[in-house]
Amino acid sequence: MFQDNPLLAQLKKQIQETLPKKEGNIKATDRGFGFLETDNKESVFIPPNYMKNVMHGDRVVAVIRTEKEREVAEPQELVEQFITRFIGRVKLIRDRLHVVPDHPQLKDAIKARAVKGLNPELLKEGDWVVANMTRHPLVGDNKTFFCEIKEKITDSNDKIAPWWVTLARHELPNAEPEPQESWNMLDEGLERQDLTDLPFITIDSESTKDMDDAIYTVKKEDGSFEITIAIADPTSYIAVGNKMDDEARERGFTIYLPGRNIPMLPRELSDELCSLMENEKRPAICCRATVNQDGVIQDDIQFFAAWIKSQGRLAYDNVSDLLENGSCENWAPNEIIAEQVNALHGFANARSSWRANNAVVFPDRPDYRFELSEDNDVIAIHTDPRRTANRMIEEAMITANICAGRMLQSKFGTGVFNYHNGFNPEKLDTAMDFLTEANAPFEKEQLLSLEGFSALRRWLNDQDTTYLDNRLRKFQAYSEVGNAPAPHYAMGLDVYATWTSPIRKYGDMINHRLLKGIISGNEPSQKPDDSVGEEIANHRRHHRMAERDVADWLYVRLLKDAVKEETVFTAEVFDINRAGMRVRLLENGAAAFIPSPLILDNKQRIECNGDLGIINIDKVKEYQLGDTFEIKLAEVRAATRQLVAKPVKEFPAPKAEAKNESQQTEEQA
Repeated sequence: MFQDNPLLAQLKKQIQETLPKKEGNIKATDRGFGFLETDNKESVFIPPNYMKNVMHGDRVVAVIRTEKEREVAEPQELVEQFITRFIGRVKLIRDRLHVVPDHPQLKDAIKARAVKGLNPELLKEGDWVVANMTRHPLVGDNKTFFCEIKEKITDSNDKIAPWWVTLARHELPNAEPEPQESWNMLDEGLERQDLTDLPFITIDSESTKDMDDAIYTVKKEDGSFEITIAIADPTSYIAVGNKMDDEARERGFTIYLPGRNIPMLPRELSDELCSLMENEKRPAICCRATVNQDGVIQDDIQFFAAWIKSQGRLAYDNVSDLLENGSCENWAPNEIIAEQVNALHGFANARSSWRANNAVVFPDRPDYRFELSEDNDVIAIHTDPRRTANRMIEEAMITANICAGRMLQSKFGTGVFNYHNGFNPEKLDTAMDFLTEANAPFEKEQLLSLEGFSALRRWLNDQDTTYLDNRLRKFQAYSEVGNAPAPHYAMGLDVYATWTSPIRKYGDMINHRLLKGIISGNEPSQKPDDSVGEEIANHRRHHRMAERDVADWLYVRLLKDAVKEETVFTAEVFDINRAGMRVRLLENGAAAFIPSPLILDNKQRIECNGDLGIINIDKVKEYQLGDTFEIKLAEVRAATRQLVAKPVKEFPAPKAEAKNESQQTEEQA
């Protein structure tokens, strides 16, 4: 053997040094072999015996040689390990601990041991654990993969596993912050106006406890509206840099997962002391602005501290029923509350009309809500459309955030601002090619301005299909957060700074402290540093991934019998790549993949073009981004939480081909 003979080992090393090398990522397959995918999109075959030394996703340097008249890659050097910390399930092989990573491309069990302090006797087959990779075959003298089990997450049969496992995967807290013995308001030197006599109202979901906004609206004789938006004030209880403030910053947001949420702040603050509950006196930061009958925000914006008392805890559906149908079966407001509802409705219509004509209004999409049993089984998924009352609150919050953005920009030149840069500069030319082909009435220079980009978004909203809109989204920049004011192209706004959810967002707490500096005339107790945008973006990314992961798990539970029952769903295409297309089921919001062989099992007749976002069959466009059509589920993969679907529509062979098959049958007979 080479390793036993120094001369042969040296000869092998010299030979390998003369062979070409390539760097790339490992792509594993279900059949043992794999591929080295280089940055310039080369793909080199890796035989099964070489794949034993690497994992899917590893970045390696490999020598390239010819074996059996085929170019193959032999991984030699590990550049970057795909997994270090990972989630997996215990597997006992000959009574010895192993862990199978919870990843669709990682199927092999890895030898393991429990860290000191964790009793291995407590680890049973299938239990969920957190593990750290400690050995890799390409590093040092290691011959196999090896890992340490750091902690047990939960038992194999725990029905709450989707939540615990997902939170552990994304290193998110699984409980609210520890409560304090008592809470005392800080002496901030703020004079609070007493607005407890004004009929503020809140509109939320029936189950909401952390009510963070209340609104008082007056319609004037000239058709304009004066709106006062009161926002809950947790910073009146939390000082900058204290233990609770540090924990809130570390969490970043309240975590919203299907079926449960984990507050950023202790519940006695978020659900009680700061929640703008009906008939309870609460501290608030208020924004008052005038909006004329055309929906334009006037220059008389004021921010001030106040005491308020909500006089109506209203629900979205009840208010929507009243305004859409003229009455609500379960609720009828008194005269004062009805006046507030109608005034807010008029304000929202004026602002919505202005935004539709001058900025950007996104098409309404429903929210999907999981209903769980007491033992955490999925009972149903409810589709909650965006109704009139939802839009009313949305318009009020957008207005408040525009006002805050303007105020922070003018007074400090800093704050926590949301911004969007329009098209990615590197992709603008490609986007223009699509627009030119679609006869869009825009020049490249126009799209570099906020006005031009907003006009494009409005033009896209008016098109008969969403294909071009979906296609162009791939060329846009991402929404970002930073500490300097900048336009938000996606919303069509010159400046935007959120402060309306300080119970749920730490960035909004920072803006509250800045606004209090403006109100008091003193230096604010906190200003955002340069890292705030990256911090918030990182929190938001992990929270969204966690929400998606739990949802995928619950969808698999809910739809486990859909294959056998051949249930038909309506699906919308939201992504196309060379392997097939990804769709969303409109009945419940689940995402599914349709591989090209399940569309048509004939590689010569089907072409999936991810660049154009279309699928051709027999050189004729059959599907494109934004299309809706009927599908059935072909497979529900519980282990990887994936849904595989197929179109209901079938594609028969072309007539000439069918005729040839018929002739062959006759000849054989």
